[in-house]
Amino acid sequence: MNERLGGAIALAGRGVVAAGAVLATLAPGAATGPSTATTTAPPSETAPPSETAPPAAAGSPSTAGSAPASGSASTPGSGSTPGSGSTPGSGSAPASGSAAASGSAAASGSAAVSASPSAAASPSGPAAAVRGEPKPVVVPAMREWAGGSGRFELPARARVSAEDAGLGALAGRVADELGEVTGRAARAIPGPGGDLVLGLDPAMAHPAGGERFRREGYRLEVTGERVRVTAPTARGVYYGTRSVLQILLRDPGRDSIPAGTALDWPGHRVRGFMLDVGRRFFTPGFIRDYLRMMGWFKLNELQLHLNDNEIRAPGGDWSRAYSAFRLRTADPGLAGLAAADGSYDRRDWDSFEDTAAAHAVTLVPEIDAPAHARAFVAFRPSLGLNGGNSDHLDLAKPESTAFMKRVFGEFTPWFRSPDVHFGADEYRGDPVLFRRYFNDMAAHLRSLGKHPRAWGSATAMSGGADGYDRDVTINTWSNKWYGPRAAKADGYRFINTNGGLLYIVPFAKYYHGNGLDGRHLYENWEPHVFPGGQSVSPGEPLLEGAMSAVWNDLVRREYTELDVHRLVEPTFGLLAQKMWSGAEAGVPYAAFMGHLRDVAPGPSLTRVRGTIGAAEPGELSHRRPATASSSALDPAHAFDGVRLTRWSSGPTREAWLQVDLGARLPVNRVTLEWAGEPPGEYEIHLSDDGETWQTTLVRPTGSAEEEIPLPGTPARHIRLTFRTPHPHDFSLWTVRALGPPPS
Repeated sequence: MNERLGGAIALAGRGVVAAGAVLATLAPGAATGPSTATTTAPPSETAPPSETAPPAAAGSPSTAGSAPASGSASTPGSGSTPGSGSTPGSGSAPASGSAAASGSAAASGSAAVSASPSAAASPSGPAAAVRGEPKPVVVPAMREWAGGSGRFELPARARVSAEDAGLGALAGRVADELGEVTGRAARAIPGPGGDLVLGLDPAMAHPAGGERFRREGYRLEVTGERVRVTAPTARGVYYGTRSVLQILLRDPGRDSIPAGTALDWPGHRVRGFMLDVGRRFFTPGFIRDYLRMMGWFKLNELQLHLNDNEIRAPGGDWSRAYSAFRLRTADPGLAGLAAADGSYDRRDWDSFEDTAAAHAVTLVPEIDAPAHARAFVAFRPSLGLNGGNSDHLDLAKPESTAFMKRVFGEFTPWFRSPDVHFGADEYRGDPVLFRRYFNDMAAHLRSLGKHPRAWGSATAMSGGADGYDRDVTINTWSNKWYGPRAAKADGYRFINTNGGLLYIVPFAKYYHGNGLDGRHLYENWEPHVFPGGQSVSPGEPLLEGAMSAVWNDLVRREYTELDVHRLVEPTFGLLAQKMWSGAEAGVPYAAFMGHLRDVAPGPSLTRVRGTIGAAEPGELSHRRPATASSSALDPAHAFDGVRLTRWSSGPTREAWLQVDLGARLPVNRVTLEWAGEPPGEYEIHLSDDGETWQTTLVRPTGSAEEEIPLPGTPARHIRLTFRTPHPHDFSLWTVRALGPPPS
């Protein structure tokens, strides 16, 4: 969207998954109710349309939730802009670390289960460390931990067992992921006899977690003999397995978990991310990868913004403006509506839904009108304002609303989410007609069996929500259009999708063109924090949660979906932390980012790669060009600093792996982390030109992690050569070439 940008609400599921539910039912339902957000509007690459630009991503704003204004630009769109006021002022927000755990849910009346890891006070404090093993690090952080004595050691061929038949598919997937994370083969078995046991207990409850524990919480029990994940729902079991995998990933040998018991649950029902695929097509593989990433970090809702257009018409001629609608149907009456440069058919959409369900994510579709509707006006010009020279529907014509009802009627059967978003933002036409459209579409979606969602617009359009349907969940993106306190006063359920804090507009000079301000968000923000003095109480019952958003306003700017990923990834897990357990990570920002780098971006990705793997001090080889004699897996993975990627040669008796340092540099050390069985011995060679090699060291393989001192000989190229008498899959998680220690 241009001004609004504020996102879909990710509601964590209305219904509880029954004990026998298959994994496909992991995707939660959406909660009913409204939501509000604050926002700004982008008109051009230089400044947003009507509100002042939020603080730049660089640096840390001084006040939590503040979005300092700096100049205002005219709003795009046909018709006059309703009130182009300045951006909301810097509202007060809790200081770093003071945000109350926004996740503290009230007890839901269910009996407290004997799930509490300890009768003592919060087992995550210092006393827990005295009692036993310290709490393992995962992202987002687990809420409660009672340390035990000793550790669980993962066997060479671990068994993952499902005590309930409905968890069988999850057990199989976790076995595959164990192999990906640890390099060790694992297998799924039925029944209780595994090394990692997955179980359902629908009666499980926990007073501190209340309803949120009942819907998405889990208990993790680790002894020297086995690891057990138990939860009231399949979704909770899934989240517990994410914690197990992350603990193993961060373990130095990838094979050990400290003994103890954890209880964990989310602070908010909606923990989401919105992606504008209307203005820029994203491949199906990218979307499926993002659903996997979301599950890895316990985010639970992806909103896809399925149609939109260029913010301003080139030369005032809307026929020249870029626009797109991304769903393609076989209905001949809608032939030609889908964009020619990329769209999703029913098979694509079903693949999204299947992936979402398998990773505990709800996919919330958004079809946006009556503004941002150029794709519909281009398809049927008679529906548009100004004789069709507009991106707004002419709501004085009944056929405009009838057409949109037909579009929703065609595609809603595709959608498995209980909620569907109908847009309704930034319309600059008649407010009475807009309110009627809003109410008609909300009622229509309910008639189709869906709960409606919309962007908050009532203040700017009508001076308030009088006469508006209240059974709608609102994304609050802009205080000017409809802020969180107005939504709360009007009784709407709302989601924090505040533009000044949570919008990325790739490479624009407004909102966050180079990614969100991670330090500010980590130290000052939680879902109840809004700018402009609009924050609500941490436990506000109408606040469903929060959602960050990517808006691809700059339709003529050259960039790719992977460029977008590079902007999103640094704060993806950070926002998951704040939405799940708030400030309970318990470490400074820099330390948290180190934890995040250890586990990002998650397993089983096919299109997306990690971009935040860190170099060690003095590392020469980080993300340098790499080649290999043979590669079942990319040789660049050995040098990217990402713990979840590795190089593999594939079966062979001899292989080499090399890296180009880019210049002739002294090499003092090489560190290796082997994946799988190391070879009997290997050689290290150095070269200035990549053709003539000097053997520096022939070394028998030692442990899974090795540090090899070298004499500091200058070289540009480093090659590792491996040999075995029988075919072997040579594989390394990480290779680091290091120069002299930093002074």
